[in-house]
Amino acid sequence: MSRRSPTASVDVTRVAGDRREAATDVVAGEEPMEIRLAIPQEDGLFTRSLSVTMRTPGDDFELAAGFLFTEGIVAGAKDIEKIEYTSEGKRDQEGNVVTVSLRAGVQLDAKRLLRNFYVTSSCGVCGKTSLDAVRVVVPHKLKAGIPKISPKIVRKLPDRLRESQSLFAQTGGLHAAGIFTPKGELLSLREDVGRHNAVDKVVGEQLLKGNVPLSDAVLQVSGRGGFEIVQKAVVAGIPILSAVGAPSSLAVDLAREFDMTLLGFVREGRFTVYSDAGRLTAT
Repeated sequence: MSRRSPTASVDVTRVAGDRREAATDVVAGEEPMEIRLAIPQEDGLFTRSLSVTMRTPGDDFELAAGFLFTEGIVAGAKDIEKIEYTSEGKRDQEGNVVTVSLRAGVQLDAKRLLRNFYVTSSCGVCGKTSLDAVRVVVPHKLKAGIPKISPKIVRKLPDRLRESQSLFAQTGGLHAAGIFTPKGELLSLREDVGRHNAVDKVVGEQLLKGNVPLSDAVLQVSGRGGFEIVQKAVVAGIPILSAVGAPSSLAVDLAREFDMTLLGFVREGRFTVYSDAGRLTAT
């Protein structure tokens, strides 16, 4: 089966002053990916479409696993039997439909399973009407005060994230999410046109490796620290979230509720602490 490319070449016209010239530009790929869930039952396998997400092709299995985990559909990698591409012979679906098969006996939350998900690259899972509708069961309680991180390391994280963004270097149009140690060592990075997708990809990768909860990790994101980014980090057991942009009021509320350290406007040598400054060292 063919795989979709994370980038695309397009013909453009470059304008500089009065000068125009034909050229070719590289842009970030964005295509719909359908996530299907295959559930074993006594009379066979029940398959249902759960979500359509606009994403940058690549790391699709990690995206599917991370999405199911951070949205509370599965409790961990042990619930997943296999992940595969399925297309039913339709060319436009090749590489754009991912089926996650669950292990027999996995218990599912029927209400959450029946929710209608539609995910865009800009807003995440849209149309949620209340805080209760988006709050998932958090499987791991964050330990207060640990790990510690120095302000010096925090200030360096955005640059270290950007330096490792290979696709951004080509296109200039992708978000990134990186898992760091409290000492500033980059453990994993994923890119996507959707900031929430980038988080799901990096969490999904760690989930499939058996590294969740990420109780000694720092999550650095290239965009703002919205509610869903905080939610996904909390579910993954990440105690420190650092964002280049601003958080929302709901994001701050959720971070404070679960004792997460939430840092915003981490750029130009400065940052703002919105929740739990106790994990910051004095220097």
